[in-house]
Amino acid sequence: MRLRLKILLLAILPLVASLLLIAVAVRQQERQLLAQEHAAMERTYMDARRDELRHYVELAVSTLQPLYAHAGSPEQVEADKREALRLLSALDYGEDGYFFVYDLQGRVLMHSRQPDLIGRNLWELRDPLGRPTIQQLIGQARAGGGYVEYLWRKPSSRDMAPKLGYVVAMDRWNWMVGTGLYLDGMRATLQQLDREAQANIAQTMWWIAAIAVFGVALISASALALNLSEHRVAEAKLRALAHQVVRSQEDERAHLSRELHDGVSQTLVSTKLLIESVQQSGDTMLLPRALERLNHSLVEVRRLSHHLRPALLDTLGLAAALAHLARELDEAGPPQVDLHVAGTARELPELLNTVLFRVAQEALTNVVKHAAATRVDMTLDFAPESDRSDAGGVLLRIQDNGAGFDPDAAEQGDPRRGIGLRNMRERMASVGGALELQSSPGHGTQLEAFVGEAAIRRLARENPAS
Repeated sequence: MRLRLKILLLAILPLVASLLLIAVAVRQQERQLLAQEHAAMERTYMDARRDELRHYVELAVSTLQPLYAHAGSPEQVEADKREALRLLSALDYGEDGYFFVYDLQGRVLMHSRQPDLIGRNLWELRDPLGRPTIQQLIGQARAGGGYVEYLWRKPSSRDMAPKLGYVVAMDRWNWMVGTGLYLDGMRATLQQLDREAQANIAQTMWWIAAIAVFGVALISASALALNLSEHRVAEAKLRALAHQVVRSQEDERAHLSRELHDGVSQTLVSTKLLIESVQQSGDTMLLPRALERLNHSLVEVRRLSHHLRPALLDTLGLAAALAHLARELDEAGPPQVDLHVAGTARELPELLNTVLFRVAQEALTNVVKHAAATRVDMTLDFAPESDRSDAGGVLLRIQDNGAGFDPDAAEQGDPRRGIGLRNMRERMASVGGALELQSSPGHGTQLEAFVGEAAIRRLARENPAS
């Protein structure tokens, strides 16, 4: 998986996870609020219904009170009872609001909505849940009156529905008088509240989903714009690097051509002329001079060959090649170049030797051209001490006392600037290493090229010695 895709996922996944957690929290919170609203609404509704039922029964009892308090013969008492039942049967409220009267043994004395029950004894009647309905009502009336919840058939629909009743006892007449309100209206209201709450929750979830889609799209668009911008910068740097490579190749060829023309070629021409003079004149005294010039040509060819790729790098290793490079620059001086080898030298993969040598060559060339330094300390450490997670490895450190510079300014801005630094960084990255640069104007420069032990082992496996 590409690094940019990983970064994009690292930006998107926390956003999506956060929105999911917010959605879960919102849903849970709305459920809790709905449950609390249910409880509060049911409590308020039941309290209001209880007060309403109590007032209805108190009104009915107050209506019967003159008859109930009237004393007389048994015939008069029976007449008062009949009148009381007539008055109660005429009292109703709403479609399903009515009064009922039972004797305390469970026989129906008056039921204005279900007259077919009059005269029947319902003491053993049980509701669909197995509860003795009439026994509960009479027991509550004998206990001083109060509320009872039970199931009863609703007159308007003939369906069983939950009902809240309020009953009182009229002991002298052996009566239980009561009324009740059906609770299915409250249940319907609560169900409607549930539906509205679910709709609100669904709408909230859709908003969160829309925000998530918008956030992902915004992040993706930003990543695409950043990617295109970086791609343009990288493409400009790549073009500049390609031009620099071609320019470096042409400069190297021009340098080699001058060296061959001005050095080796002229020496060989003069040697050829001396040999021709010997052939024409027979003077053998010119042969030592010709031999001397041939030896000079041989030294010059070896010097050019070593500059292109030192043979010591392949035969004796990196330390010897760096020592020769330091010695050459020190002899050409200034600056004075010293090499220090720390730790026990060991054989490194050929590709790593080449990369570290080219980094040293590039760094020293920059010092000579730009730093105006008088001293350069170069250290090749085979046992570096560092806080890096990859223990071991090899470290090349080059430090000078020159003018220094601003590394950020050198590598940013114009892609044609800092080509040498980018070349060194890319060389180190190609072998799994890292390049660190510390410099500031007027305080010299320190360069560290580090390759860890794991990268060295990988290079040894991928590039076995031939």
